[in-house]
Amino acid sequence: MPLLEIENLKVHISTKRGIAKAVDGIDLRINENETLGLIGESGCGKTTAALALIRLIKPPRRIVDGKIIFRGQDLVPMPEKEMRLLRGSQISIVRQEAQNALNPVMTVGKQITEMILAHEKMSKADALEIAKKQLNLVGISGERMKSYPHEFSGGMKQRVMIAIAAACNPRFLILDEPTTGLDVIMQRQILNLINSLKAKLRLTALLISHDLSVIAKTCDNVAVMYAGRIIEYADILSLYEHPMHPYTRALFRAYPSLKGKKQALQSIPGAPPSLFEPPPGCRFQPRCLYAEEICREQAPPLIEKDGRFTACHLC
Repeated sequence: MPLLEIENLKVHISTKRGIAKAVDGIDLRINENETLGLIGESGCGKTTAALALIRLIKPPRRIVDGKIIFRGQDLVPMPEKEMRLLRGSQISIVRQEAQNALNPVMTVGKQITEMILAHEKMSKADALEIAKKQLNLVGISGERMKSYPHEFSGGMKQRVMIAIAAACNPRFLILDEPTTGLDVIMQRQILNLINSLKAKLRLTALLISHDLSVIAKTCDNVAVMYAGRIIEYADILSLYEHPMHPYTRALFRAYPSLKGKKQALQSIPGAPPSLFEPPPGCRFQPRCLYAEEICREQAPPLIEKDGRFTACHLC
């Protein structure tokens, strides 16, 4: 059953230059106990879409249309007071760059305890005990409760962020580039931790990443985002073995692989379009090697075929 359904979600950013359509009508469904990967180049709207799901969109950004249905309830019109109760307890987020997300003048134990006390009715002593268990759960000794963020390595800070996000056993977890800036060994440890927590806590998750190998090791299904829109959606095996959209295929050509013949990586020519004035028709057509006249004139709809979705006139 779907835990979260997104229908025609649109997020605009008001600037002196005009209105940027950061998220321009996306539809997604995330089922119970599923991990959905969201990939695409920087600036395509992934993080903005994720922040919209948890209603952390602030001016000049605003949700202008669409529905975010979580457990049967639309979050878009929900009063902020109710949303504050939902964040952390039902939906939680692990932001990228843990160094900036953690409070440098508070101990990590106090930061975890603060999350617990905000949502659970219990004594401070009980909350401290739970916080200590949370640190142990993510592989950090509970004896480090009184340590400050600057006393931890980058990977340990990320573990603390995950401990805070999972402190109240949320149903849905958003992971925004959780391995950014970490070396490959620490990346592997964080991914193993995420997979372990998913199994133990029966989490449903949205994982945002530029790293195709991170998505492959963690996700069940994948959505590809480009210029504010979803242009391909499929299960992990189908997408990796047979990407259909020209943009998805270009992403794979630009990423190193240990399989097949050795060949030079191919960058995608050009740059993503301006979200102030996106091109007519398919938004990828100015960079597409296969674009035809219809691609320049008509925007392709996201169409289902054999259980997967693709927005391309030529697929």
